[in-house]
Amino acid sequence: MSGIVGIYHRDGAPIERAFLKSLADFLAYRGPDSRECWVDGSVGLGHAMLRTTHESLNERQPASLDERFWITADARLDARAELLQELKQRGREAQPGAPDSELILHAYAAWGLACVDHLRGDFSFGIWDARNRQLVCARDHFGIKPFYYAQLGEAFIFSNTLNCIRIHPAVSGRLNDLAISDFLLFDMIREPGATSFADIQRLAPAHILVCNEDSVSVHRYWKLPVSAPIHHKRPSECVEQFRGLLDRAVADRLRTSSVGVFMSGGLDSPTVAASAQRILAGNGPDFSVRAYTEVFENLIPHEEGPYAGLVAEALRVPIAFQVSDETGLWKYLDHQNHDWPEPSHLPCSDGGLAQMRQVAARNRVALTGFGGDPALSCLLSVHFLQLLKKWQFGRTLADAIRYLTAEGRFSRLYVRTRWQRWFASKSQVPHYPVWLNPGLEKRLDLRGRWEALTGATVQNESARPVAYEAIADPTWAALFERYDSTVTGVPVEVRHPFFDLQLIGFLLALPALPWCSDKELLREAARGILPDAVRLRPKSPLPADPLIALLQRPESAWVDWFEADPELGRYVERRSVPKVFGEKDPWSAWIHLRPLSLNFWLRSKAAAG
Repeated sequence: MSGIVGIYHRDGAPIERAFLKSLADFLAYRGPDSRECWVDGSVGLGHAMLRTTHESLNERQPASLDERFWITADARLDARAELLQELKQRGREAQPGAPDSELILHAYAAWGLACVDHLRGDFSFGIWDARNRQLVCARDHFGIKPFYYAQLGEAFIFSNTLNCIRIHPAVSGRLNDLAISDFLLFDMIREPGATSFADIQRLAPAHILVCNEDSVSVHRYWKLPVSAPIHHKRPSECVEQFRGLLDRAVADRLRTSSVGVFMSGGLDSPTVAASAQRILAGNGPDFSVRAYTEVFENLIPHEEGPYAGLVAEALRVPIAFQVSDETGLWKYLDHQNHDWPEPSHLPCSDGGLAQMRQVAARNRVALTGFGGDPALSCLLSVHFLQLLKKWQFGRTLADAIRYLTAEGRFSRLYVRTRWQRWFASKSQVPHYPVWLNPGLEKRLDLRGRWEALTGATVQNESARPVAYEAIADPTWAALFERYDSTVTGVPVEVRHPFFDLQLIGFLLALPALPWCSDKELLREAARGILPDAVRLRPKSPLPADPLIALLQRPESAWVDWFEADPELGRYVERRSVPKVFGEKDPWSAWIHLRPLSLNFWLRSKAAAG
């Protein structure tokens, strides 16, 4: 989670070292261990170091290879041994203990722009190629590391921190109307490459950028592949292959002596925690895992605490609970001096800031269970329909029997959930807001945009199309950015083992039955590791919505009478926003509170100048 920044004057104008140093100093909250700059005429790179792996203990950046290539990177690579072997075959000798930034430099020296085809992991970097006089930047496959840039006449500036770029005097505060509209429609920016500011762009996941004296070009280097369906002769083979891939994914994301795990009482994050504990326990008593769980005690009925406690007891790891009952509606804004770089719709949450700070007191690395749900998602109706269309009646019957006879199945039939999904009322799905500024709405054709993007699907021929579509969803990159220091301001690197390329490929190739429906694979892999009370626990949503619970409280009446920031009128017709105090429909409350979230952000932006 180090901070990176770079400036390239394409017209040959010299870089002002003092200004570059000020940008690197601004990034100190991301990288408190060291800050360094490198300048060579019209190009300069800066870095603020956060050491999170064994290999980074003596690392220095910006780093050089043969005085020809220079890099500033926020990177953590997977499959380092394989990369070292590939480099050796290309005649490049890199040491096994070399930091990840050095391996990226060797990869660029070996393959040039094609280096990204050989890199796996989480990365965001800029490389100056002195011989070819070009700046090469790249962002990882799933967008776990952010990357922003601005073209300011002949000046090109990049960073993994949006507010760092905003410091440049040539960057205006002018907002991107389409990006702000996207936030009001979707909670996130759907326009590829856009940020909330007109002068600043976001490098999309799996993209590489090349900047030289003549041009700036961006192209995609990877697309989520369609995995060929796989079948195992024996169930044990599938379980063992999954355990091996998961342990490798977790091990690649550890490489440190202690780690925190954001752990619920479900299956995904406890499975990650069990793997981390298994790996670190084998390294000796100085290596440790600690779990962190968000709970509600009074606001709503909530069972995550007791179940997470059972997991922690079984794994013999300490657990810390973050009680969120008193968060309130935007209450965190009253007592936390936090500068959100872009609008964020978190009416009844602090965006995980309190929990991140809790983790930071003991750890620099935290793991999540994100990715288990989408990678294993499936529709049984589609699965059986496909079998019947192929006249595979025997397999249809066998799969039905296998599904119904799974351990604990009759406590996990989800009849009510399926009924609600099939016969959901129109109020239980997202709807188009009535309060958008009419002029903006017409100019940007926002209704047409909402209809096109709301119903958009990713066409694919994978084993389970719904899972492929869920993993390819752009929402993930937006979520990852929320856990990055550019948003949290906390020097903790959050890693997501289920988004390992090999593991994702394996999971997307599995058939719906027996492994994916109801996450049967995780349940089998957890046998003898997690308590049966957790392993066989039915998957269920929260019994109540914290936002709806807060809206019933008298102290929440103010939400209908907020004072609009002068700039809000560009986007929202304030008088058309319905009252939400006392609202009981989750989607209506969520949608009609978006203008208030934007209003808070506009006010904070104005206050910060």
